[in-house]
Order: sequence, then C-alpha cells, then structure tokens
Amino acid sequence: MLPSFHHPKALLGKAVLLSLLPSPATSAFNPLPAVPNTPLNQQQQVPLDLNPPFDIREATISSIHNALLTGLTTCHTLISSYLARIEAFNPLLHAILSLNSHALDLASTIDVHLSSGNSSIDQPLLCIPILLKDNFNTHEMPTTAGSLALSQNTPLHDAPTVSAFKKAGAIILGKTNMHEFALEGISVSSLGGQVINPYDPSRTPGGSSGGTGAALAANLAVVGTGTDTVNSLRSPASANSLWSWRPTRGVVSREGVVPVGWTQDAVGGMARGVEDLGVLMSVMGMSMAGNGMGTESDNTTVLVPPEIKGRDYSKALYGGLGKLKGLRLGVLNGFFNHTAGEETTPVNEVMAKVLRRLEVAGVQLVNITEPVYDTVAIAAKLDVQTFEFREELDAYLEKTTYTDGGDGNGNGTGPRSFSDVYTLGKKQFVVLPSQYSYIRNAFNRSTSSPEYFVRQYGIQQLKTALARTFSTNKLDAVVYPEQKNLVVKIGSPSQSGRNGILAALTGSPVITVPVGFSNATETAPLGVPIGMEILGRPWTDDLLLGIAKHVDEALGPVRRMPAGGGLDKVVEVQGGGYEKVPVVRTDNGNIPGVYPLGVY
Repeated sequence: MLPSFHHPKALLGKAVLLSLLPSPATSAFNPLPAVPNTPLNQQQQVPLDLNPPFDIREATISSIHNALLTGLTTCHTLISSYLARIEAFNPLLHAILSLNSHALDLASTIDVHLSSGNSSIDQPLLCIPILLKDNFNTHEMPTTAGSLALSQNTPLHDAPTVSAFKKAGAIILGKTNMHEFALEGISVSSLGGQVINPYDPSRTPGGSSGGTGAALAANLAVVGTGTDTVNSLRSPASANSLWSWRPTRGVVSREGVVPVGWTQDAVGGMARGVEDLGVLMSVMGMSMAGNGMGTESDNTTVLVPPEIKGRDYSKALYGGLGKLKGLRLGVLNGFFNHTAGEETTPVNEVMAKVLRRLEVAGVQLVNITEPVYDTVAIAAKLDVQTFEFREELDAYLEKTTYTDGGDGNGNGTGPRSFSDVYTLGKKQFVVLPSQYSYIRNAFNRSTSSPEYFVRQYGIQQLKTALARTFSTNKLDAVVYPEQKNLVVKIGSPSQSGRNGILAALTGSPVITVPVGFSNATETAPLGVPIGMEILGRPWTDDLLLGIAKHVDEALGPVRRMPAGGGLDKVVEVQGGGYEKVPVVRTDNGNIPGVYPLGVY
C-alpha cells in the first residue's frame, strides 16, 4: 500500500480539490504570451487572468521573495501550494514522513508582518519552506531517523541548525524519509518504506538523505537538509539533479542530529540551484559554536578559524571567486569505472563532455593516478562507522523523550540503547542483507578496539596524502563523478559505486553539481541524473561554491524538472487554500521483499 493522507474536515469551509493542469500556469517564471501585432477587431477575444497564481515549480528563494513583495502571492497561499503538491505526489514518492502542523500559522504571521508596512525582506529565508531529514531534532515533530522504534521520539529542543533556520525566517514544512539511521544509500526505512526516484520509479533516489532529494526534485519544498557519513548528501543530490554541500568538518554543528559516527558525520544542505545553496550555507554556518545556540557539545566547531565563522557564502557567487580560466583541477582517475556497461557508460560519457567543456573554458586539468585514490580500498581499510555507531547511538537515545505514555514527562517506552533498537524478532527495524555484518560488528566493536586506533592513524595518513596531492600539483580542487554508475535500482543489495569516502574521512568540503543525464528510457523519460563532486582543501567552502557557479555557467542549463507521473504539472489549490495542515499517514508497505524487517 502507498501512504495516505488524512484530510482535515474544514479547509476554509471547502474541500480541497487537486487538479493537474496540462500546461504550466502563468507566473513570474512563465510570463503571458506576446499579443500578436494585429488590430483588436481581428484578434480572438480571450479573457486574460490579470492575477494568475504563482507557479511554485522550480521556484527559488529570490523569486519567492519577489512574488511576496509584489503581491503576486502571500506566504499562506505559497505554503498551501506546497501542501497541495505534497498531497498529490508524496503517495507516489514516499519522500515525507511528517508535516509541521504550525506551518500555516507561521505563514499567516509572516503575511501580517509584510502587510503592516514592512515592505522589505529582512531575513534571508523569510517564508521559504524547508524540509528536514528526519534525523534533525525538532520539538514540533517527532525525530525518527526512519525507525518505527523511534516513531514517538519528540525532542524537547531543536537542533542548532533548525534554530538557525527559524531565526532566518524559514518555515519548517516537514521531515523527510531516509535510509534508516542513515546507514546506507537505498533510502528505505521501517517507518516510511522505500523512497522512489522521481526521474525513474524503478530506481532508488540515492541516500541516505533520499527523501530530501526526491522531495526537492519534485518541487515539494524549496531547500532541504541532509547528513553525510560517507555519501548521504551527495548521493541523492547526484541522483535527483540537485546541488549539495558537505561542509569542512566543524563549519556546521552536528548537535541535535541522530548520529552515526563522530569521525565521519557531517550536516549540510541541498537545493535546486547554486544561488539557493549559497544562502543555505550561510544560514547553516550560523549554527557553529559561540553563537549562543548551545552547540558546544560538538567540539569540532570550536576549531573553526575566526574568519570562517558567520561567513556569507553567497558573496562567493558574485565576487568572481573560482573563475574557470587558469583554474587547476585534479581529475581522480581511480574514481571512475572505465569498464563499459549500461550503468557505467552514461556516467563516463557525461563526465567526458563536462571535462572537455571545462578545458574550453580555460581550466587546466591534471590527471591524478596515484593508487591511494581507490574508494573500495579506502572504505575497507579506514571506515570507522562500526566502531563508533553503537556508542554514539547509545548516547543519543539516553536523552530521548518519548510521547507514547510513560509518566507524562517524556519517559515513554521507546528504545534507550542500540541493543533496544536492534532486538531480533521485533519488526521495528530494517537492515539490508549486505549490512548484516555491519550491525553484528557494531555490537562488538568500540572506540577502545585496537583496530580503531590503527584506522585513525590511517585516516591521518590519508589526509596527508591528499594535502600532498594538492600542493604537488598546485590544485585548486579535485573533481570526479559522485557515483561511478547510475544510481541503483530498487531492490539492489547496496548503493554501489559511490565516491564519497574520501571527503568523509578527511573532513574536506565538497559541492556536488548536476552535470547531465543518461539517455531516456521507458522508465526514465528524461534519463537518470548524474552529478559531479568538487572537493577542496579545508575551509575553502566559498571557493568551491564559486567554482560550482562558474561550472554551471560553462555547462549551461542542466537541471530538468521530473516529467513522469505528472510531476511536471501544476497542482491547483481550489478555494482560498488550506486552513489546516494535512497529516501524513506513513506506510512501509512498499519495502522490497529482499529487505525483511527485524533481521540482521
């Protein structure tokens, strides 16, 4: 079964009717067609809608702010439009787990503010609907990490990143489905089922932040968040034709986020355009230590240089930083699969075109063939998740507050430890068969294990090797495909072929950019999206954003709105909009049978 929605009884006194229009509505993005230069009496008299609805498809932060200031829309109407798309398409995508019941009230408050003589946008994310991966603590909504066992986990406080969004004027619209506990890239969970790729329903959306990726691609919000322990932000960005940012370690606080591992975890964002990503980066950067948001428990933020704190990354988009002419980019040869095949050849062909285009734009490409850059070998020898996960999850669960009974003070019956979650026989978790050994090892490994210290030493050597590659070759950044092959199909053993481990272990910043599509197929009418990673030295996040901007300009328009299942159509909101926020009824009925619940 697909997830269903409970419709509130009163929506401005009328039922909400959803209508998929066959063509784009007129809006700021789709202006009225030109009137032919013929006498009036010879023209067909067609009444024009002088107040057309605002088209939220592919809307940006700046276009929404312009629409609010010019009266083309109100914040309440805008949020209603996104709720209508969610009702229409989330049953197909399984991308959203819950919605914020206060979203419309917040929108109405913003409308009052704007209509009372405040004719300027004084907050960078004012009225911008944002979706949070459901491992970010929010006090208005449960924080589940996609786990049935945590379905009643209701934190007392927002994560610092969430507080930063609210301070910037954003409307937290809801929480997104994810690969359970962010342990893989298939994006399947015991709570919300399998997230579907909006470009190809036979494929996964990447992950673990797959719900955010699918939702943004389908225009269910404007921007969103994710976490990244190995690939989890960059994989869904690549698979959904989006931009993403994995920050330099420490730039964004990880406090208040369900953890996997202290060494590799990062918190970042996704957007449909590089300008929106820049705004998101600036706001998220305000969540680091020393800003009064209580982030001191993530001690990596203390190490951030003073000049980085509070940086406005959007300036990198307009000051010429990262211009391509004369730029030196390393191409990591070991991060390609040069064996021809249906899944690999499209990636190699797209990347070859991109690299040629960059050379034409004046980039000096440096082929990096050092054997150290082998993702499979790096992950096998140095990944430390299984040594840290149990301890990190235990520490988080000790502080959880559950609303499922108990004494009324948050002391419900939810799990308080890793062992409580992974109790065999309880069909409250899903683990991929390829990860059964991961969970078993996590029971027995810890940060006191001798092997853990060997791996940490190896990580330091990897950091040194990467720094040497940059200095020896005088590189500004390195590039490679996020995934050697197309994002895998639903039911696959794992999300194979991804290249995220280098940044995860070294703490290096990465911007992922959409660079193309595979050829169209019966299930993928536009093709499958392909993304490229741009990795830099620590603290060069702004340089990478600038490079990404200029890469975008060199390639020309790449992103395409999904077309299958009516995703490219307008969803019309009848009446005056929503009076109450619908309630998502989660359903895990589409979990592939090869991923049985309660087993490892």
